[in-house]
Amino acid sequence: MKAIVCVCLFAVVAVTVARPNEDKYTTKYDNVDVDEILKNDRLFKPYSDCILDVGKCAPDAKELKSHVKEALENNCGKCNEKQKEAVRKVIKYLINEKEEVWKKLVEKYDPDHKYSQKYVDELKELKQA
Repeated sequence: MKAIVCVCLFAVVAVTVARPNEDKYTTKYDNVDVDEILKNDRLFKPYSDCILDVGKCAPDAKELKSHVKEALENNCGKCNEKQKEAVRKVIKYLINEKEEVWKKLVEKYDPDHKYSQKYVDELKELKQA
């Protein structure tokens, strides 16, 4: 009987440890150098093409793409602080430097402008401060 209880307990622990935290996004790509990607069109274009469904996706771009809509809708609620900072940096860059890509992203992931306008307004506030 003790053996069965031990096996069951081990199984519960193993499943709990193996299961990713569904309340947060993976941290697997947190060390990607966002600045390097943003300042280099050769690196930036594959990411934007992937997210816009006009190009192939590298694993990290595919992961990013799978969360774009949800992160936009819930203000990056499942992001850790490092991810939130990277998102702010990317959105600021897109709005200021790659407006055509920003417009396409909004058209694809937020056609009613329910969520994206908040980011534009936030950026305007930061400029005024």
